[in-house]
Amino acid sequence: MTSAKRLVRLDLWLDPIFDKLIAEHANVALTVAPARDGDPAARDALRRAHGYLVTAAKDELPSSGFVTAELIAQCPELVCVATTGAGYDTVDVAACTAAGIAVVNQAGGNADSVAEHTYALLLAVRRRIVESHQRLRHDSGFTREHLMGHQIRGNIIGLVGLGQIGSRAARIAQGFGMRVLAHDPYLPPESLRALGAEPVSLDDLLAQSDIVSLHCPLSAETRGMMDAAAFARMKPGSVFITTARGGVHDEAALYDALQSGHLAGAGLDVWKQEPPGNDAPLLQLPNVVGTYHTAGVTHEARRNVARSAAEQLLAMLAGQRPPNLVNPQAWPAALERIARLA
Repeated sequence: MTSAKRLVRLDLWLDPIFDKLIAEHANVALTVAPARDGDPAARDALRRAHGYLVTAAKDELPSSGFVTAELIAQCPELVCVATTGAGYDTVDVAACTAAGIAVVNQAGGNADSVAEHTYALLLAVRRRIVESHQRLRHDSGFTREHLMGHQIRGNIIGLVGLGQIGSRAARIAQGFGMRVLAHDPYLPPESLRALGAEPVSLDDLLAQSDIVSLHCPLSAETRGMMDAAAFARMKPGSVFITTARGGVHDEAALYDALQSGHLAGAGLDVWKQEPPGNDAPLLQLPNVVGTYHTAGVTHEARRNVARSAAEQLLAMLAGQRPPNLVNPQAWPAALERIARLA
């Protein structure tokens, strides 16, 4: 087994299909290392690794497990990295590219689940479902009219980002009878129209939408994008939904926009700190519904993601270009390095 390609993952929860698929390849040896910060066994395994499966959940990962320039310097044989989701916040992609390391994500693997969760949050906010449940449990003497909500049919929904998840959210919106606006600077207008969305600028989307829903990655361009000025540009009485990434929206600015009455409600699956503290100001507001970054955490999505990660890592270690390269410009150098492993 000394000539086997060496693959490492940490012992965080993962659908068993990943280990099963890897075990079917005798020329790939998988090491499951402890997810403890600075653990010597994990450090030694990563130093010898050719491939690394890293969680996309930044708050679950010990600092020593992040794919940083420092880690890369300690892993001279590392040629490919895969994340466990569509996100890659735990990977310094630029450092990987400079080192000739191919990075893949699992875009699309959890897209259906995340798109569905968008509407779970939206309906919970607009129909006051959580508030109704709590009052039924703890209160009495109120009428149904005290819990009157709003339907979403006929609303305008603005989707920021129309990739794998946003495009599914657009199709669901049409089923609800909503008009769809979309802003995605990386897609041509005709692509947005083909998905049933009207292409608009971000400013126009914020001003016209009854619901603004984020489906964009966290990047240098999007970090802090939804700040106080952006919330002020949103239509009075509108609703903010995000299943994107914590850090795209400013939580303090959102709290102020809700507290002032400018926004009617918010549904939040992602947070700057995950999970947020029980005393997080946003969680104290009755018109906010929060979940713990669980939009993509379904049995189906987790299995899809684990399968996709295994298949892409196996493909790369075999010298085959994977479908979800985050840094395609690194592939020629990575392929050359992979060939030398053989």
